[in-house]
Amino acid sequence: MASTATQQQAWTPQPKPFLKWAGGKTQLLSHILARFPDKFRRYHEPFLGGGAVFFALDRRHTAHLSDVNSALIHTYQAIRDDLPGLLKALRKHQASEEHYYYVRSIAPASLAPTRAAARTIFLNRTCFNGLYRVNRKGEFNVPFGRYSNPKICNEENLAAVSEALQGVKLRVADVLKDGLKARAGDLVYFDPPYHPVSPTASFTSYTAKGFGPEQQEQLAELFAALAAKGVHVVLSNSDTPFVRKLFKGFRIEQVFARRAINSRADRRGPVSEVLVSST
Repeated sequence: MASTATQQQAWTPQPKPFLKWAGGKTQLLSHILARFPDKFRRYHEPFLGGGAVFFALDRRHTAHLSDVNSALIHTYQAIRDDLPGLLKALRKHQASEEHYYYVRSIAPASLAPTRAAARTIFLNRTCFNGLYRVNRKGEFNVPFGRYSNPKICNEENLAAVSEALQGVKLRVADVLKDGLKARAGDLVYFDPPYHPVSPTASFTSYTAKGFGPEQQEQLAELFAALAAKGVHVVLSNSDTPFVRKLFKGFRIEQVFARRAINSRADRRGPVSEVLVSST
């Protein structure tokens, strides 16, 4: 008879993104994973977001995950380090408009880390379109979303996420300023805020600083520098002439994903994107 530990391991569900995240990669996982090498030393993902690619990996313990969004990384850390406390805090939230705006008005810095993480998850699960957006002061400013029965506390998935994050390095970092300590044989996946396909399609407000053409150019330089060191690099971005020019000389594949961030329903649908890989 199998041991209790073996039985528990067999029933552990596959972790999935616990946040709704604009530009999430769940739809494109098969394309992205096909660009990854069969073997690599360490995995680096400096624009973590919803984490769909990380959760799809077979090997996670070698991962170094980061994002410039401190609220996001602190939420991952709370799930990894204090799952019971996080679940307890999440159970106290309710999907009402009054409660939503009360919680949104609370400065996250005034809360203990676990309660701040529960605030982030609650707001994300109940805000309009699951959108993460901040103003120039860095304050979350998305309005309440009217859902019939949003799942605020998915205990089974959060437990799977917590297990997947054990031993994983998590940090708040700006990869364009801090660089990336990747070595030959490592794998890096970049999923930056996308270059806008039109002047009115820009959405890079995950932080107060934004992410414009200058940052895209810096990222392309970092991509090339890592590739020259023998690091396997893969990047997702919008399919625009600007992006294709930045990565000319590398392998570029066109893929399609359905995006629902546009406020007009008739403009939502399959959108052309690119996957760039160093080999």
